[in-house]
Amino acid sequence: MSLIPPSPPPGTRLLVTGGARGIGRAVADAFAACGARVAILDRDAVPDAPAGWLCLRGSVAEAAEVEAAFAAMDEAWGGVDVALANAGFAMNTPTLDLSVEDWRRTLDVNLTGAFLTAQAAARRMLRDGAGLILFTSSLYGTIGGAERAAYCATKAAVANLARSLACEWGPRGVRVNALAPGYTETALVGDLVARGRLDAAALTARAPLRRLVQPGEVAALACFLASPAASAITGAVLPVDAGWAANGAP
Repeated sequence: MSLIPPSPPPGTRLLVTGGARGIGRAVADAFAACGARVAILDRDAVPDAPAGWLCLRGSVAEAAEVEAAFAAMDEAWGGVDVALANAGFAMNTPTLDLSVEDWRRTLDVNLTGAFLTAQAAARRMLRDGAGLILFTSSLYGTIGGAERAAYCATKAAVANLARSLACEWGPRGVRVNALAPGYTETALVGDLVARGRLDAAALTARAPLRRLVQPGEVAALACFLASPAASAITGAVLPVDAGWAANGAP
């Protein structure tokens, strides 16, 4: 699905964590189509990355590896304009069976990783007096879900982290927002459906639009937020969920 929203200026310097696939890759591709310079930080390689992309291996839970990614952007392009903290981890486990190790892993990737990405980005953006930090929160940052205690807690925290940082850094020219996708038609969701872990019919029936979200629709929102048209938007948590969170029906 290809959408042409208001776009980031050509030459925009973008870093996406967790950008090897799914929503992160869709955002990277959309920005690149607008003429942006793209860097990806991911634990996995990106063998099909276009020429000119910076593809960096590392974990967002490690401060030194996050800082190294931004340092590579400094060396290549002199800084960063937009950072999307998108890397995430999820597991469905009854809470009484959830180990402390898995709880901490979820927090390390989803919340600490978002914090470290924002912190490293802001060091550059505050120096330059401008920039945009985006977080990937979730539908489950707004609503709860059984056997998703760690995931829901981290995604709600990420949403409020965006609000807090927007208040702190706004006076110095840095905007901070969060994307809150619903069930999105990615390879991960497709695999869960194929293995019977998710019911595709039930997912689409719950959404008022009666369909899943497309990765390009989340990317379109990110492009809009990086465009001059969104220059007054900060501290917002913006749903892209086909209406799921608005539907109070069981």
